[in-house]
Amino acid sequence: MTEGKPTLAVVGATGVVGLSLLSLLPTRDDLWGEIRPLASGRSVGRRVSILGHEAVVRELNAGAFDGADVVVMAVPAEVSAQWTPVAVGAGAIVIDTSGHFVSAPDVPLVVPEINPDAARQPPAGIIASPSASTLMMVGALHSLHSSWQLTSVVATTFQAVTDAGVAGALRLYDETMELAGNQSVGQSPGDVRRMLSDLGESPFPAPVAFNVIPWVGAEADDGATDSEVTVREELRALLRVAHLPVAVTCVQVPVVRTHSVSIHATFATETDRDDAVRVLTESSNSVVVLDDSAASSDDAWPTPVDVVGADPIFAGRVRRIDGFPNAIELFICADNLRKGSALNALQIAELSI
Repeated sequence: MTEGKPTLAVVGATGVVGLSLLSLLPTRDDLWGEIRPLASGRSVGRRVSILGHEAVVRELNAGAFDGADVVVMAVPAEVSAQWTPVAVGAGAIVIDTSGHFVSAPDVPLVVPEINPDAARQPPAGIIASPSASTLMMVGALHSLHSSWQLTSVVATTFQAVTDAGVAGALRLYDETMELAGNQSVGQSPGDVRRMLSDLGESPFPAPVAFNVIPWVGAEADDGATDSEVTVREELRALLRVAHLPVAVTCVQVPVVRTHSVSIHATFATETDRDDAVRVLTESSNSVVVLDDSAASSDDAWPTPVDVVGADPIFAGRVRRIDGFPNAIELFICADNLRKGSALNALQIAELSI
């Protein structure tokens, strides 16, 4: 502890987002006194590394928030729903990454590069951090919207299995090992499912190895999933266009870490590809442009395996298609555990103090 500095508590400190947040601390300004790792169940008593020192994970209970100034909830929605009011009652500001409080009228949705003032003095003591799928595209869309005024967005996400936490990553590894070495697998109807039938329950509704799944989340209205509805509503809120037409398809892909998205963005006026690249390059929205439209080399556009572990959002394949003079196409990759969750939450925590 450093006297006079605020205390940060991290709930879900042993999960993929919590561990990513702790790993980011050495790269940030020295703002915190005590860093308090919290978890429930079997994770209590484990040791985690915090700023080069080992710390014991404490039990998540009512007394765990005593003296905490800021609490990051890096946990599922049902856990955050139970413990966020307890933390607020103990006097802490809570940054929630679960999505549970996104629709609450007195809970601001914050991306520090877009609306930093909303992180200061939240009315209910709670600040929501958007989903990873929203975070990877909203910075680029915000920059382009400022120049040409968005009229619609069509997006297809390609989501890494760590969206489902540690269980998602382990499932992909297990399925891959089960299928590896069979050079005929994936060439006959049902063969992948048969080979994986003994692996037990999966966090995904279909095999994820050797496959893509056009369904992420639970069923919502009009054939959409709740993940797709969340992206639509979060984009509208952050871009401040209440009725912006947004069509999203969320797809689970066999990538361990780092989401991608293909975007077709339409604007009120005619656009220009080179101007779009310039706007994205000069933006303050943590976007790095990797775009050589005439090349097919490794650095011509971003891919998950190349940008995993990095903090910025990477954009490429920026282009205007014949027949769509008011539209820009682009492809984006971003580490879903860093800027897609942990880094954004940590930036909000820093703003809140």
